[in-house]
Amino acid sequence: MRILVIGGTQFIGPFVVRRLERMGHVVTIFHRGQNEADLPERVRHIHGARADMSDFATEFRALAPEVVLDMRAMTGYDAQATIDAMRGIARRLIAISSMDVYHAYGVLTGFEAGDIEPMPITEESPTRTKLYLYRDGGGSPRLPDNEHYDKLDVERLVLGQSDLAGTVLRLPVVYGPGDAQHRLWPYLKRIDDGRPAILLDDVVARRRFARSYVDNVAAAVALAVTDDRAAGRIYNVSEPESLTELEWLQLIVKQTGWSGQILLLPSEQLPEHFRSPGNPAQDKAADSSRIRSELGFREEIDRDAALAQTIAWERSSPPAGGPTAEEYAAEDDVLARQ
Repeated sequence: MRILVIGGTQFIGPFVVRRLERMGHVVTIFHRGQNEADLPERVRHIHGARADMSDFATEFRALAPEVVLDMRAMTGYDAQATIDAMRGIARRLIAISSMDVYHAYGVLTGFEAGDIEPMPITEESPTRTKLYLYRDGGGSPRLPDNEHYDKLDVERLVLGQSDLAGTVLRLPVVYGPGDAQHRLWPYLKRIDDGRPAILLDDVVARRRFARSYVDNVAAAVALAVTDDRAAGRIYNVSEPESLTELEWLQLIVKQTGWSGQILLLPSEQLPEHFRSPGNPAQDKAADSSRIRSELGFREEIDRDAALAQTIAWERSSPPAGGPTAEEYAAEDDVLARQ
């Protein structure tokens, strides 16, 4: 199969591209050339900006991809550019989305009002009614366009084409080597610094969150790309069991052998840097049974091995910064009062 990947050089992308190439497919990636991932030599690179995709019409037609995977459609404008470039060339379009489209995420973050949403989230669960998560401030530095970011716009366009069969994959919190957000680092840094205790909001500790390891996510993406049964479908991708935050931290502790204490406290007793807007009692647990039953998805790497690989990478590639001396001092003040 001839597959064109838009993006494909950061975090999840290289895992997907390598997997598709090992499966015997002819893979080309279209990207800006700002990040060159370690990919097989047979993978062809086309360097260009999404806004200029129309300039590559002749090259795309010669390439004649059967399926297009858009790893980096963050706005409706992004999705429309891919659709316009691929119309009349490809027969299917797969877009990577996020579980931030669900109303539960809006409740969790305080972006939307509402009661606690029941769990687990299925593909039929209500989505947000408000758009543009970062338009009113608090934008993400990872996004080039906070003003227009919203995966709901992407999904609407990808699934709304009569001549280009769309598929949407809603991803959870993804962890593993290459994670630009270093999701394990706040815990791991405290462990490696020999902190006597890790503080945790007692409500947050009970909150269940959908997660998945990067290479397992790549396996799910590859299935959706290569199986025509995915056409027209939306899939949640997550581990079968959504752990609580406390269970997640306990697994990290077990992997590291740290002998400190996990101390659960009410939010009002915690330092300010542990507090966040929204409703921390809202779970974001996911049901991923659809992709398992329809496409046969199964994790290839178990959670213990996935965590071990992630911890090793975090330690070898630590981010700049981390908990500050002031934050540790505030935590010490809390511990002194216990």
